[in-house]
Amino acid sequence: MRGAGVVTLLGLTLVTASCAAPRTTTPSPIAEPAPLVRTTTPVPTTTPPPPAPPCAVTTGACVSLAQRLAWLLRDGRVVRGPVPAGFGPPDQATPAGSFHVVWKDREHTSSVYGTDMPNSVFFAAGGIAFHAGPLDAPSHGCVHLTDADSAAFFDGLNVGDAVQVL
Repeated sequence: MRGAGVVTLLGLTLVTASCAAPRTTTPSPIAEPAPLVRTTTPVPTTTPPPPAPPCAVTTGACVSLAQRLAWLLRDGRVVRGPVPAGFGPPDQATPAGSFHVVWKDREHTSSVYGTDMPNSVFFAAGGIAFHAGPLDAPSHGCVHLTDADSAAFFDGLNVGDAVQVL
């Protein structure tokens, strides 16, 4: 037998045989199996659309006391919002109703409370305005907005624009 041989191992005699010529090349390493990759089809997630403004205002601002949200609108389109809003407590409640922007002051300080009211947009009697303020602290009847949102409302609202608070 070509390529045959006798091997004694641990007292046993083994006869090896080969039908092929002896190997002259190095065997290729055995490839490890590819890792099992689980493919799953992602479940499509649908984010519900933001709530629509509940007001009839087409140009101006809409405020929902119940939802604690505000919207800035121009020509029937929402240009900002809904944005989170803070309000007065029951004894100094933010008034509900239909109003108009009366005047604006970028760096207003309250003459009654001595507090800063950045980006003030006044719309109701008694000095009620949209302005920058903490959302987690009650106002004295005003609508508190974040700094960025109050700046957008200041820039987006003009004297005479409608404001509806529901």
